[in-house]
Amino acid sequence: MKILVIQQKMIGDVLTTSILLESLRKRYPAAELHYLINSHTLAVVDNNPFIDKFIFVTPNIEASKIDFYKFLKTIKAEDYDITIDAYGKLSSTLISYFSKAKMRIAYYKKYTAFLLTHPIERIQTPKHHSSLALENRFRLLEPLNISFKDIQPQIYLKPNEIEGAKTLLAASGIDLEKPLFMISVLGSNATKTYPFKYMATLLNTIAHTVENAQILFNYIPSQRVQAEAIYKNCLPETKAHIFLDVYGKSLREFLAITSLCTALIGNEGGANNMAKALSLPTFTIFSPYLNKKNWFGDNETKQHIAVHLSDYIAYDISLAKKQPREYYLKFKPNFISEKLISFLKINI
Repeated sequence: MKILVIQQKMIGDVLTTSILLESLRKRYPAAELHYLINSHTLAVVDNNPFIDKFIFVTPNIEASKIDFYKFLKTIKAEDYDITIDAYGKLSSTLISYFSKAKMRIAYYKKYTAFLLTHPIERIQTPKHHSSLALENRFRLLEPLNISFKDIQPQIYLKPNEIEGAKTLLAASGIDLEKPLFMISVLGSNATKTYPFKYMATLLNTIAHTVENAQILFNYIPSQRVQAEAIYKNCLPETKAHIFLDVYGKSLREFLAITSLCTALIGNEGGANNMAKALSLPTFTIFSPYLNKKNWFGDNETKQHIAVHLSDYIAYDISLAKKQPREYYLKFKPNFISEKLISFLKINI
């Protein structure tokens, strides 16, 4: 038996959908499991023991109709028995349909349902106290008689990657015997980024609460100016705890560095999902216009904390979508600080 799981685009989605391959391996130990992803997302699922082969969607395939058609022919030649499409867009529906698999499972959409053998309705409220992201993905396995399991995605680092990160941190003057925090200071875009001055205030809280804290920023070189802006808003005594020049030069290096941290704190996004997959405690700040239940489950509260403006004041999320900056400014650090201090004390 040969099964193709499809999850294009975002790194966090690719990581989350990898739980399906783990469940499929347990259900079909002898099956050949392939994972179709965008080439730039490989880092979060590389070395995953449940995946036999990666199928890559490259920028050329996305940009060229001719290249996409050639790609569809290679998919058909694989002769899949089952396709499971967790992406659910037109391109992935076409990939599934052209595979000619006997079972083609994907989320129900009125305009593509006729191309599937098993269209699956999404749920809007969790049934198992998990995030909707996980629960809806497990619904895609129901036609295969695989029921929901409370499992989290895992990232599988290689020993040499971890040793390389230890060497890098030691050379930068970081002591792994002391608390080390990775801070997601920036969201994936401005509407998902906690205001810079507010973030600096939370960093002051971390430095004040944890006397020997060491703080790293999660950013890439093109975001250096924004990272420096947050750094400049911190108190001088907080700046002494921040190692601004230490960051992962690649996604795998970032993951290896993060695996050595005490916890990850900051804006909701892919880094938080990666930290969870590395078994790190996380403290996540959700943008006021997002639905927290999509990516955070009630069953996570033992090790993970997530805060959302709606936890503190009542408002219309549809208005926050139109004015994200205005509603972020309502989400003042004093709303968050008590929970943050409690999180720090529990995880030190």
